[in-house]
Formats: sequence, structure tokens, C-alpha cells
Amino acid sequence: MIPKIDLQAQITPTYFAFLDALAASGFRGDIERSYASRLAVATDNSVYQCLPQAVVFPRSTQDLGIMLALASKAVHQDIKFAPRGGGTGTNGQSLNNNIVVDLSRHLNQLLAINAEQRRVRVQTGMVKDRLNQLVAPHHLFFSPDLSTSNRATLGGMINTDASGQGSLVYGKTSDHVLGVTAVLVDGTIIETGPISGAALDAKLAEDSREAELYRCVYHSVHDHADEIAKRFPKLNRFLTGYDLKHVYDKASHTLDLTRILCGSEGSLAFIAEAWLDLTPIPTYRTLVNVKYDSFQSALRNAPLMVEAKALSVETVDSKVLGLAREDIVWHSVSHLIEDVPGKVMDGLNMVEYADQDGEAQREKVTALCTQLDKLIAKGEAGIIGYQVCDDLASLNRIYGMRKKAVGLLGNTKGRKKPIAFVEDTAVPPENLADYIVEFRALLDAHQLQYGMFGHVDAGVLHVRPALDMTDPEQEVMLRKISDKVNALTLKYGGLMWGEHGKGYRSEYSPAFFGDTLFTELRRIKSAFDPFNRLNPGKICTPLDSLEQLVSVDDTKRGFYDRQIPVHVRDSYTQPMDCNGNGLCFDFDVNSPMCPSMKLTSDRRHSPKGRAGLVREWLRQLSAQGFDPMAEEAAIMSRSASVKGLVERVKYSWQKHRGEYDFSHEVKEAMDGCLACKACSSQCPIKVDVPTFRARFLQLYHQRYQRPPQDYLVSWVESYTPWMAKVPGLINPIMNNKLVQASTRSLLGMVDMPQVSNPSLHTLLEKSPTTAFDMAELEALTAQQKAKTLLIVQDPFTSFYDANVVFDLVQLASKLGFNPVVLPFKPNGKPAHVKGFLRRFAGMAADSAQFLNNLARLNIPLVGVDPSLVLCYRDEYNKVLGAARGDFEVLLPQEWLLQQLSHLPEQTPAGEPWHLFAHCTEKTALPTTHQDWGRIFSHLGAKLEAVPVGCCGMAGTYGHERHHAEGSKQLYAMSWAAPMSQLPQDRCLATGFSCRSQVKRIAGQNIKHPVQALLTLL
Repeated sequence: MIPKIDLQAQITPTYFAFLDALAASGFRGDIERSYASRLAVATDNSVYQCLPQAVVFPRSTQDLGIMLALASKAVHQDIKFAPRGGGTGTNGQSLNNNIVVDLSRHLNQLLAINAEQRRVRVQTGMVKDRLNQLVAPHHLFFSPDLSTSNRATLGGMINTDASGQGSLVYGKTSDHVLGVTAVLVDGTIIETGPISGAALDAKLAEDSREAELYRCVYHSVHDHADEIAKRFPKLNRFLTGYDLKHVYDKASHTLDLTRILCGSEGSLAFIAEAWLDLTPIPTYRTLVNVKYDSFQSALRNAPLMVEAKALSVETVDSKVLGLAREDIVWHSVSHLIEDVPGKVMDGLNMVEYADQDGEAQREKVTALCTQLDKLIAKGEAGIIGYQVCDDLASLNRIYGMRKKAVGLLGNTKGRKKPIAFVEDTAVPPENLADYIVEFRALLDAHQLQYGMFGHVDAGVLHVRPALDMTDPEQEVMLRKISDKVNALTLKYGGLMWGEHGKGYRSEYSPAFFGDTLFTELRRIKSAFDPFNRLNPGKICTPLDSLEQLVSVDDTKRGFYDRQIPVHVRDSYTQPMDCNGNGLCFDFDVNSPMCPSMKLTSDRRHSPKGRAGLVREWLRQLSAQGFDPMAEEAAIMSRSASVKGLVERVKYSWQKHRGEYDFSHEVKEAMDGCLACKACSSQCPIKVDVPTFRARFLQLYHQRYQRPPQDYLVSWVESYTPWMAKVPGLINPIMNNKLVQASTRSLLGMVDMPQVSNPSLHTLLEKSPTTAFDMAELEALTAQQKAKTLLIVQDPFTSFYDANVVFDLVQLASKLGFNPVVLPFKPNGKPAHVKGFLRRFAGMAADSAQFLNNLARLNIPLVGVDPSLVLCYRDEYNKVLGAARGDFEVLLPQEWLLQQLSHLPEQTPAGEPWHLFAHCTEKTALPTTHQDWGRIFSHLGAKLEAVPVGCCGMAGTYGHERHHAEGSKQLYAMSWAAPMSQLPQDRCLATGFSCRSQVKRIAGQNIKHPVQALLTLL
């Protein structure tokens, strides 16, 4: 039995008093003090870990002012803060051990748009892709790009002066920030923007807090103009933090504090709102994917692409390409980046052209292709081929693969993982190839593996060496490599931080700026934040401050992870391998990843948050000498006992009384998971939450009593077949209001579906199906077996939506097959979801034995519900290993695709059908939409895939009382609109839970695709 975990890093009395005062001050935002909430923001996409005192979520700019004004009182003078946006930083920019202020939960609105002037005013917690989604109808977009654009906030982009693909043309974030609303450390709210001529002179002469800042910045840049010109490199990526070069223009006598705040990493002020400049969306876009025999060839050939007037040149090496091939993302781009017969593609340049003029676009692309053809004909430059792509959907898929490359590098096998610490160096593009030769020699000398990709047009290459941060010696190596790369970038006239900010690399700033300019940085810091209270330790410290900058030697996640025994780490790879890339924070409600995060806007309820909590849980268990692996093994053989029951009741009573146990905080985060498994395929690291969630629940409930609904769900495959035999008796009972009230209050379940009436058994009596008889099946000839179909039942479709199974039987018959509905065998999925792993293992072994016996007949097996069928492929493999056998249960579309060659192809006509695919299915099987589309098209019908996220049901999640409201909110996010706009008699859903949710909320019975196909034959 797991021990009680009552150890947590306590909030200091000073901070506790401030938080109490803040709650009473008129602050309307959220204040979170729980250990779990603090842990959720203790990491980002870097190697560092730093636990804050608390997390606050302001609801307005005024909230920020209230908070900072309160902190300026003498009694709270020791309180310090750090802003946080999307939490995707690779160098710990937002990590701090004080109060983290997260603007993304509430400050995320579009405040104003002027399409004619191409300007928007936004709250800075808004996600970059969300902004582009909102301004797209005006044919505009916010052009600075970055790989984390679907979860990175605009405030984070401003604070790190982010940029990425296309920066040679579109520039950096600071080039598009027209002004900001900033809140100073004393709560003063200021508006920034360019001030010129007499207005600037007047501002400099004012007697105000704001004027002090202008005077300080003006004198720093005016008095040291020559040194600034000398020190700042001639790069597209300039020396951010603080950007002395661009804050003042002598010719026009214009000063803009906005430029100082951009790239300041929250060390000068909180940026609450911003006016941003937008760019017209190019009318024409073309991508030329140029393939090379080596990465070095791709690098050396990149200047040719830049000279050919390309918008951008993105490069990836063979390591990244190989990882992409192994990921779900490759299915969407494989036809766009095909292998060259007889050649090995070890490098790729993705060259984009964009223009408003179609003829000019064609001329540029043609000119490049002509050059490429000549080089290929001569066998020069290492070019082995190229492909041209000019449709927007394909371009987006390719860039989606490129963006995912960041996370894919973290999915390499073994304990050494490519990590970010020297990943965004920038040198003049003409020096890049030589620089990379030395860089690679440095890494090779340490026998390190690494992947490379980046923006070669701007001289920026992302390099992530693979290190095991749980090994103290490799942590020392990180320092050595950092120092040498720092020197190397200086040698080639570049920057160590070309794109991702300084963060824990701030200690290298003095070497880049020099003593004179670094002193000016400290002077500016003193003017804005004299007592070092805003993101202390980042960029620089105030003049006369004795506090130190953060260091690359500071505490890393590996320090905590190495406290977990190796055999436990190796078993719990899903949470241990999470690198914090944050793809699970995807804002898009039409993305299946991650519904609980979208519902709550709470980082704890994301795969990253849950992984971090389980890592800490394992660490604390290990600190008490508890081995979860040994306990799991014991559970599989241990019988229930009266002593165990008594202990569970006792500890559950203690929980009820409010006794603290960190396991309760982990349990709360796990309860919100819908077990949709989108994370197991969408996450580049494959952080499979349902797998480690089930393991946690099994261990947790050895100490604490389960709620009744857990037993009701886990035993559903035992009692439902009996209920289905007498629907005329069961349904009236379940519809009784007293029974429903009792089910809600005693069992915690609501809106329970009715069993099918007529039952599947009754329907099959009128069908052409053959009764199951193993001996008869074994006696079939090879020709007869080829025309037989074995239908595997699942508890939900067979007993609650029997018409779908019946229609599959009829469809198979019309296609000339002899369908045989197999006897029902529990799949075990419901038990697995609730963490009854011993019970699940028994059911899985029994079903696997049965299905393996059938598989030897060489007759196809088909199951209807995606969640249950895919359980045979995933959870069965994990729990049974080799004992699972090699049986294969196909989904209907997988089987039907095999039959198309035997059917006459027809021309699609008529009104389209609309497909809502199950989340688990479309993420685990990325060709789901295309597969169903091929089948419908072949049979003369049109099928359109509807892009939606989670419907909110997810098995029994939506029927659980404490999740019912959230379930309906998830449905409203992405399903409600298309369901209300499309003809519901033409809407199709592959998942039983999805069809059940539509029936519950919209009151409509929608079909399975199989049922629609039946009408076509």
C-alpha cells in the first residue's frame, strides 16, 4: 500500500501574508497555492526546474496594477514576480521561485481591429495562432512565426522578441509591436509608442515616473551610440535584452520604449496589452522541397536559395527526417517529400516563395527550378531532386511536420534525450556552414548524438545534443559545451541566443555586450525595477545590487528525476520522458489534443501537467523507500482482505476530514483526464496519460476507497449483456425518475443510455448471419473462408446501439460475405480506464486466447467501435506483451478498403455525407478520414470530414455526475455548431460515445458510416 505523502515545499510566511492581502484587495483573478499548481509551472521546455511560491492569474490590466501596487508597500517589499505566457520557453525564461503571474488564462482577448490600417489591439495572453484565426477573414496575419505558434502567447513572443521561419522578410516580433500597455513594478500603468521631436523633448523634461524611464534610456543610447554600433552584430537576429540599437533613432529624434520592453523577458514591466502590426496574407505561396545527399550540402547550398529571392529557407537533417517518418505526422506529408529512387536523402531545404503577384511568383519559382535542374544534371551541390508544392493545405502540412520536429527530437529512444540549451545560435548566414562544421566537431568530440534543423536563411540553426540529465557527469558536460558554444558564436560574429531568449543563459550577456553596455543595461534595469523584483536573475541585475544572475548550472529537472530509482524511471517512461514542449496546450477547439486542458485552462489538467505531477509523486514515494513496481506486482497476485478494506475505510475517512496527502492532488488531475488517448499519438514524445493514469489509480485505490461509479463502469461488460436480454423490463426501470435520482446520488451517474430494443439477438434472428460454431468454421474451405467475416462484439455498440452491428451484418451480406457475429467477450477497456489493471489483465488474456484461436482460421475479424478495437492493439500489447499473440481486429473501414478492388467504381454524386471521426481513431489512425473518403467515393457518394475536437463523452466520462457539465461544455466548443448547421440525417460518427453524446444533447440519432454505406448498395 502506498504511504501517505505529506511533504511539500511550503509557501514562506512572507508570501502567504501577501497572498492573503491580495485576495482581500479587490484583485479579481485566481490565486493558486496548491503544490500541484506550483509544480505545473515549475518547468517549461527547458532542462530547468524551479518551484514558485504561488501562481496568480489576473483577469485585467487593473488586476496587475492592484497586485503590484500592493507589493510596493513596505510590508511586502520582499515579494518578487515572474510573468508567464504559454510556458514554451526553452531556456527557463518564465521560471522563478517567487510568484508566477500567468496571463494566458484570462487576458487572452482581441480588443480592437483596424483592418484598413492593418492594426490590432490584443491582450498579451492570447495565443499567436488564435490571433491569426481571428484576423484571417480580413486577409491579414501576424507574420512572426515560431514552431510553438498554437500555444505560444503574444506576451511570450514580445518578451523574448520571438521570430522564426520567414524572418528575413517578416522580421522579428519587435518589428511588429506598435506600442504596449505596461504595468510597472509599483503598479503604474503606462502606454508606450514612438515619441518624436518636441514631444520627446517635453517628455524628457517631465517630472514623472514615466519620464524617469525615458531619460534613463535616452542617455544610455545617446551617450553610447558608437559602442552600440560596434557591439551589435549585423544580423537579422539582433542583440535582444535590452535592444539598445533600435530604441532611439537619432535622425528623427524618436524614442520608443516599446523596443526596450521587447525581449526584456519580463524583467522591466508586465506587458498587458499590445498594438500589433499585421501583414497581408500572400495571394500566392509555393514551397520547393530541395533534397540533398547530406546535411552539409543543404547548408552550403542555402545561400543560392536566398539569392533566388526566397521568402524563407528551412533546413532539416537526416535525424529529424528519420524521426518524422516514425511519427503520425509523416502520413500527411510523405507524398510531398518522396524519396528519390536509388538515392539517400540526408538533408532537405524547404524553400518558400510568397507574393501578391502571380506572374512574379511564377518567375521566381521557375528561375530556381531551372537552376536546380542544371545542378542535378551536372551532379553538383549534392542535390538529388526536388518537389514543388503550391496548394495551401499541403504547405501547412509540411510546415506542421517542420514545427513538430522540435518535439520529435525529444522522442528518441534511450535515456539520452536531445535537449535545448545551445539550440538557437545565430551567425551571419555566409559563416553558417563553416560554423556548423566546428559545432559538429565539438559535439562529435564528446560522442554526442544530435539533430539539426532551422532557418538557414537567417543563419539560425537549432541543435539539440542528446544528454541524460539524470547523470551528474552529463550535467557537467552541459556546462562545458555551453561555454565552448558561447566562444564559438563570438568567433563567427554571432549570438548564442538568436531566437529563444536568454533565460538561464543570462550569465553570458556581459561577454556579448561588454562592460560599458552591460553597465547601461543594469542602469536601465535600475530605473524600471530598482529592487530586482521582476523576474530576478534574468538579463541583468540593477546597479549596486549584490544579487546574482541565474546560471546554466542552476537546478535542473534531472536533479529531481535522478532521485527516482532507475528501474522505476525505466518503467514509467511516459511521464519521465515529457520534455515540456507544450503541444498539449494547443488552443484550437477543433484539435483533439487535449480536451481537459481546453475545458479548464489549467496546466495541471494537461499531459504535461499530469506527467510532472506523477514524476514528483514517484520521487516522493522513493524518498519514503516505497517501490511502486513491487507493489504493482503484489497487487496482481494478492487477494482482497478484510484488513485492506478496514485500512481503506480509515484512510478515506481521514481524506474526508481534510488530511493532506499529495496523492490527492495527483488524483484530482487524473480525474479530469477523458482517457481519449490523443496524447499518445499527437504528443511528439508520446506522453500516454491513460496508461500511467491507470497505474496511478490502481495504486491510489489500494489506500483509498473507490467511488461506487468505478465499480459500475468496470463491471459494465458483465452486467450489460444480461440487461440487454430484457430491454422491455430494463428501460422503463432506468427511465423512472426515482431510479435516475438514486443513480445520480448513490452511484454518481447521469443520463444513462437505454439498452437496444429490439436487442441484437432479436435483430439477428431476422438476418442472414450464421451462428458461431468453431468446428464449422474450421471445416470451411479456403474459398469459403475468403468469403466469411467474423464480427467482434463490443459492450456498447452491441447492447446500446445494436442497429449498427445489424447493419454491418447486412452490409457484409450485400458484399457477398457470410457474416458471423462472434459470442461476446469482454474487452476490458472500461476496467483499464478506471485502473482495475488486475481485472483488465485477466479479461485481456481470455479475449486474446479466443481471438488468437480465431486468427488461425485466416478469416478477417472486424470490430465496430474504434476505442475498443484500438485497445486490442495498444493496451493489450502493454499488459500481455508477447502473450498477446498476433491476432488482428480490423475497423470497418480497414476491412472495406480491402474489398474495393472487387467492386465497380462509381462517380461520386448527390448531397455529401459529413463524417465526425472518433478522437482515439483519428489520432491513432491518421488516415481515417481519407480511408472513409475513398470508400464512399468508390461507391458513388461524397464524404466530407468535419474538423472537430472531443465531443465530451469519452466512454462513460460524460455520464459521471461530476463531469456531466464539463462534458456538455466540450460538446459546445466544437461539435454544437456543425451539428446545428449540417443536415443531421447526413451526419455520421464512428464512435458509440460520440453518437450517444449527440443523442443526449441534440436529441438526434446519427448514423455510423456503415449504415450510410448500406443505403448505397
